[in-house]
Amino acid sequence: MAKRVFFSFHYKDVIDFRANVVRKHWVLKDDREEAGYFDASIWEEAKKQNEIGLKRLINGALEGTSTTCVLIGSDTYARPWVRYEIIRSIYRGNRVFGVHINQIKGKDQLIKTNGPNPFDYLALKYSDDGTKVEVCEAVNGKWVTYTKFPNYTLKKTASVQRWGKLFKLSSLGYKIYCWSADDGYNNFATWVG
Repeated sequence: MAKRVFFSFHYKDVIDFRANVVRKHWVLKDDREEAGYFDASIWEEAKKQNEIGLKRLINGALEGTSTTCVLIGSDTYARPWVRYEIIRSIYRGNRVFGVHINQIKGKDQLIKTNGPNPFDYLALKYSDDGTKVEVCEAVNGKWVTYTKFPNYTLKKTASVQRWGKLFKLSSLGYKIYCWSADDGYNNFATWVG
């Protein structure tokens, strides 16, 4: 059975064509189920929203999804709404992974070097008893509270090794793939899980 995937990305990567290569790769497959997902992206609607409306739109689009795929371009790591989508996905229990897309040819037929890993710029700071987390983001080389998402209580107490400590998402097992180098066209369904 196909999974419903939420795609998180910087709008510029749609304009440059790269994000749509991943989001629409199922079109070239004989069966949409074979591609491994249904796209729950909200990009077109998101352009029309204010902050409260955008949060509602993102939260609603995440409903019914089990996986969030972060499409990583050059500036994705710094986009505030991509950060919100990642944290909201983790909060709701989605499987979250990233896919580098800069090695896909853009509309200019050029490729770029991979952009920074967005999971290096977000962190969870666990309470001293492991029951709550504060979301943090890297700003100018320092960890600060991420204000777009409140602290929250975990459904299950964190392991003792995490109590009172801050962990970058990249150290918590969120995987990153490269669409080109890791043959995303044939392997995406496996990445979705």
